[in-house]
Amino acid sequence: MGRETKEIEENWKTRHKMVVVGPHISIITLNVNGLNSPIKRHRVTGWIKEQDPTICCLQETHLSPKDKHRLRVKGWRTILQANNEQKKAGVAILISDKVDFKAKQIKKDKEGQYIMIKGTLHQEDITLINIYAPNTGAPKFVKQLLIELKEDINNNTIIVGDLNTPLTPMD
Repeated sequence: MGRETKEIEENWKTRHKMVVVGPHISIITLNVNGLNSPIKRHRVTGWIKEQDPTICCLQETHLSPKDKHRLRVKGWRTILQANNEQKKAGVAILISDKVDFKAKQIKKDKEGQYIMIKGTLHQEDITLINIYAPNTGAPKFVKQLLIELKEDINNNTIIVGDLNTPLTPMD
């Protein structure tokens, strides 16, 4: 085996190890269109367990601030929500117990349109914003929200959600 071939093989092994050892996260996002039905909550819970993500972001939960217990999923103790008193809108972020997450800051609105969490995940700073934009005026809402949160947004920010924004004017 030539010296060059050995180097290539060792480089490949090192890179391969780094991929296997290095932490990664997976995020899923879903508009659930209401979680007041026990059957629907059970189905969503099963789906989350089946997908087994690091972070799960839900929109349109339609839960009230008193309904935090309704989002319990085994293996998911960290559940952060922004809910509306009238059981409309609503967003939630669930973080798996399998990861080391520490929340440092949480911002949310009383209408249940967004929640932002800043924290550390695998000792890396992360900002996650989950948005449920209203059906009317969504582009304006999203733009205004991002302007309000611009001090919190950086290159470690992940924005997810249901932005209710058509791709073209025809839509």
